[in-house]
Amino acid sequence: MTVHDLTVHELHDRLRGRELSAVELAEALFDRIEATDGTLGAYLAVCRDQGMEDARRADARLAAGDVSSKLLGIPVALKDVFLTEGVPTTCASKILGGFTPPYDGTAVRRLKEAGAVLLGKTNMDEFAMGSSTENSSFSITRNPWDLDHVPGGSSGGSAAAVAAGQCIAALGTDTGGSIRQPASFCGVVGLKPTYGRVSRYGVVAYASSLDQVGPMTRDVTDCALVLQAIAGHDPADSTSVDVPAPDYAAALTGGVKGLRIGVPREYFAAGLQPEVEQAVREGIGEMEKAGAVVTEVSLPRNDYAVAAYYVIAAAEASSNLARYDGMRYGPRAQAEDLTSTYMKSRAQGFGHEVKRRIMLGTYVLSAGYYDAYYLKAQKVRTLLKQDMESVLSGCDAIVTPTCPTTAFKLDELTHDPLQMYLSDILTISVNLAGLPALSLPCGFDHAGLPIGMQVIGRPFDEATILRLGYAFEQATDWHRRRPGT
Repeated sequence: MTVHDLTVHELHDRLRGRELSAVELAEALFDRIEATDGTLGAYLAVCRDQGMEDARRADARLAAGDVSSKLLGIPVALKDVFLTEGVPTTCASKILGGFTPPYDGTAVRRLKEAGAVLLGKTNMDEFAMGSSTENSSFSITRNPWDLDHVPGGSSGGSAAAVAAGQCIAALGTDTGGSIRQPASFCGVVGLKPTYGRVSRYGVVAYASSLDQVGPMTRDVTDCALVLQAIAGHDPADSTSVDVPAPDYAAALTGGVKGLRIGVPREYFAAGLQPEVEQAVREGIGEMEKAGAVVTEVSLPRNDYAVAAYYVIAAAEASSNLARYDGMRYGPRAQAEDLTSTYMKSRAQGFGHEVKRRIMLGTYVLSAGYYDAYYLKAQKVRTLLKQDMESVLSGCDAIVTPTCPTTAFKLDELTHDPLQMYLSDILTISVNLAGLPALSLPCGFDHAGLPIGMQVIGRPFDEATILRLGYAFEQATDWHRRRPGT
């Protein structure tokens, strides 16, 4: 394997042993981006000058004997929703054109403190609203396993970059499955931590009660290492929970004997691609062989999750995106009065999907409809959370498919938004309940497209789902497969 195919922990060993310098590694990754991104379209901005400076600093630390951080000298990419000092942050939207943040978000700052090398900002669905990365205002991103298929979304650029060897690890955000679904489609590992585990300070908000930052990596060990770097309480984020983060890498023992796994029958219903069901059931079988105890469980109200989610998320988006009015950020339209300036700036700056969700959110929050839609959706959210808590009171984790299908073709669902929304049907309940969930590759379909398996855990128990994922990896080699792009 070439260096861009290796994992964080493999490269850490080489950097620590001085078999490879951080500068050499960064140059190899920038060369890889230059050679492949014209076709793949994973990046919106490539930060070669800054990245090479980061690499030189990492080499200086290594030369001084500093090997305290497993991320020291490791090239990473960031979804373009993270504020990055001196580097444009667009959220793949025209309305943020020309905006360059004056500071780093907390997760970005923590990666830098760990010595990670920033390669660039990755493409996404505009303001994280989408499931295919086709809603970007600037370009589409393709799936490295088959360029005619989507990489998933909204963190599709990050997933594609990790899968194609354009970075060693990446950060994404997950509001309804936006880390796990593209991880599944691109055959990488993606983790949505518990709500409040990772600071959202310096992350452009879509739906504030649902958004969460998480890692996208080649294997579970890397996922644990990146989570270790970014997790922890942050006083700058009022939703950050002051719960100590354990040593996630130490939890990867491979031993899962006696762990209780719940398999919800509703997640294996009509509409599930047969190859997906087969691969996930075989994956559950591997966990059972390793000593886990598997029990069928029920999550009877999961069918209501999509409807509740799109009411709540749209309502919060309507509120959060009111600040983009042409006055403080991005380009301002020319008009005869203030109201017309607002309207023209927003009409020209936002894409179709963002406008759709803003209008839906404004509607469900309006007088006469708040009780009928928004309040009812919040009640359904509580019931879904209670269902999850009930199952997890008797199980250590829940295992399901990540997505009902493998990656669909480009432009296949762009004119059918309801069908697009249903691609997240198996991930959304996790966000509504605020739980941690891991997606890891567990097979391929007949066309050679990856299949993902989802492991859902109790609040702030990322260690257990990482432990289960690691045990599965020890028995299989799906995570070692690489696309030919």
